[in-house]
Amino acid sequence: MLTAFVNAFRTPDLRRKLLFVLMIIVIFRAGSQIPAPGVNVSNVQGCLNAAQNGDSAGIYNLINLFSGGALLQLTIFALGIMPYITASIILQLLVVVIPRLEALKKEGQAGQTKITQYTRYLTLGLALLQATGIVALARSGNLLQGCQDPLLHSNDTKTFLVMVVTMTAGTAVIMWLGELITERGIGNGMSILIFTQVVATFPVTLWQVGKTQGWWTFSIVILIGLVLVAAVIFIEQAQRRIPVQYARRMVGRKMFGGSSTYIPLKVNQAGIIPVIFASSLLYLPAMAVQFNQNSNAAWVKWISDYFVRGEHPLYMASYFLLIIFFTYFYVSITFNPEEVADNMKKYGGFIPGIRAGKPTQDYLSYVLSRITLPGALYLGLISLIPLVALVLINVSQRFPFGGTSILIMVGVALDTVKQIESQLQQRNYEGFLR
Repeated sequence: MLTAFVNAFRTPDLRRKLLFVLMIIVIFRAGSQIPAPGVNVSNVQGCLNAAQNGDSAGIYNLINLFSGGALLQLTIFALGIMPYITASIILQLLVVVIPRLEALKKEGQAGQTKITQYTRYLTLGLALLQATGIVALARSGNLLQGCQDPLLHSNDTKTFLVMVVTMTAGTAVIMWLGELITERGIGNGMSILIFTQVVATFPVTLWQVGKTQGWWTFSIVILIGLVLVAAVIFIEQAQRRIPVQYARRMVGRKMFGGSSTYIPLKVNQAGIIPVIFASSLLYLPAMAVQFNQNSNAAWVKWISDYFVRGEHPLYMASYFLLIIFFTYFYVSITFNPEEVADNMKKYGGFIPGIRAGKPTQDYLSYVLSRITLPGALYLGLISLIPLVALVLINVSQRFPFGGTSILIMVGVALDTVKQIESQLQQRNYEGFLR
């Protein structure tokens, strides 16, 4: 991987693209440190330090992960990339449900452009809602539990509206920066920005682990992290290749077909989406408790005991089962065996030993269900690592090598390196004669 980056910097064109990406990342991180208008920075930092020593910020861990720590600091990029991720997931689900969106997806580049435009509009709508909720919590003093200091200089409507508009505009700027990386840089812009936000919290988190828990625990955490990275790389690269043979056919005066290829089915076909779904769903009870923290109702106490702290076995079991459910659910809506079988039959393709049509569809469904099980178990076990670490080595919920963060880092890094290597191969093709 390091060789690929070194060779890329030696190529003038790729060097300009990489430097452009680094410039966008610097701008992105600078915006994540600039407070929004009306924020009392000193009070926010004091409350944030107090909250990080307890469990007050626990229900915001997922969103704060994608904002690189900017959410609880109420910066102009506080929402981070989370609204865009949510909008993209919603559009992917709606494509299966709404026939019009499904038709757009089949139209190729033109249809994909329209779906991307819908994603942008939905992102702004979600950003507006999330910014309103975050600022309202900050104004009421419920953003960080146990904090008595005012987080805003003023609680009037003007400050409220300015902060909401600023955070929403910040999300629009983040989308623009991501698209600039995709067009003029290397790799998927949104993925690189997500990678940047996740990695941004690593040095501070590791230092806090070593400082509070001791350097022996710090060494154990580093060792666990290296093992996890190796395991995630192995599973992410693993795939089941289903061979496909295309029969020869005459079109006009030309002969087509006769080639052999394969359908790659990844072990982790769903990616990180099931983890995000499960985490978001489990944050809803904790969010309800926060809004009813002064209530003495029995259900509030029950949720506080079992679903707010991550170390409870019931929470871990629910988290694990939800990840398995959402893995099967997401794979079922993103990979359609019937559509794949019909396309193979249309172009004269068949799986050796399997008849075309319905038998091919049944075979693909069988293989997909079998290969999804280890993928779902892998996602569930990786996601439970920080919760188990919370119990065993007591490194609190700031355990850096969490399931979501490590999946993002490894996935984006592998994809970016592959794109750099493909660019290098295009510029340094030697051919048969050397």
